[in-house]
Amino acid sequence: MEIFERTGKVALGSRLRMFTARITDDAAKVYQSYQIDFTPKWFPVFFLLSEGNEKPISEIANEIGHSQPSVSKIIKEMIAAGLVKENMNADDKRRTVVSLSFKGKSISKKLNQQLIDVEAAVEDIISEARHNLWEALAEWEYLLDQKNLFQRVQEQRKLRESKEVQIVDYEDKYQVAFKELNEEWIKKYFVIEEPDRKALENPRSYILDNGGKIFVALYNGQAVGVCSLMKMNDPDYDYELAKMAVSPAAQGKKIGWLLGQAVINAAKELGATKLYLESNTILKPAINLYHKLGFKKVVGRETPYARANIQMELNLLNS
Repeated sequence: MEIFERTGKVALGSRLRMFTARITDDAAKVYQSYQIDFTPKWFPVFFLLSEGNEKPISEIANEIGHSQPSVSKIIKEMIAAGLVKENMNADDKRRTVVSLSFKGKSISKKLNQQLIDVEAAVEDIISEARHNLWEALAEWEYLLDQKNLFQRVQEQRKLRESKEVQIVDYEDKYQVAFKELNEEWIKKYFVIEEPDRKALENPRSYILDNGGKIFVALYNGQAVGVCSLMKMNDPDYDYELAKMAVSPAAQGKKIGWLLGQAVINAAKELGATKLYLESNTILKPAINLYHKLGFKKVVGRETPYARANIQMELNLLNS
């Protein structure tokens, strides 16, 4: 239809619903032409029961991929039509199972010729088409089982929004954001410590004037993330990745990753060979990010922070 040419692939669900309605309407006409009083939506349940074994509703729902309430509703309709009967489970009297009634079994026999004709008709369409819809559906179902459409949309959203993020060098106008973004996460999990106060109150003198750098992430012109590269007076490490903070409202846009990359690239440009950081294992998203950036855990180092229970390093020569 012309409307779908205009909407494009974003109307996939609407187009599939219209396609399904078209096939279902034709299916209803097919049943009528064979003088079978049957509703198309009953077929998956009816087919399972026609194989001969009585089944509990939960098992039917699991096999056909429907919700249990949906199958329960279909079963009630089929019982009302006289096609299905309820039985008590022989092994568990508290559990109800269902099976085809005498009428249901009679219709099952009548359906055989119809099903042969329907399958032949579908095969005829497949032979005329350039693409095998049946195989394509199986492939799509497999791919959606691996990662559903919602997850894929969220990934694309994050990718698009991450491209709208700007990483810029620190300016004094970002001092309030640098302080507030860091205080927000520190106060949420821990307490502000003396090294925090020194860095957050005086980022220019404490970090920049000592040979470090600060990067700010901007989204829609607002400072939503910060991270610093701090010069260390240490024989083992040249610089420390520190004071990374991202606004909760802006999370999911790969801002932490972009800031981390900016810090790593700056450290390399300054000739650093190793990068150091301290954190706490309670901050699982942060620890996962550091691992993705290439940091490895180290032990046996002193820290000025009471909250730090993990130290990590990144060998810049191998990254």
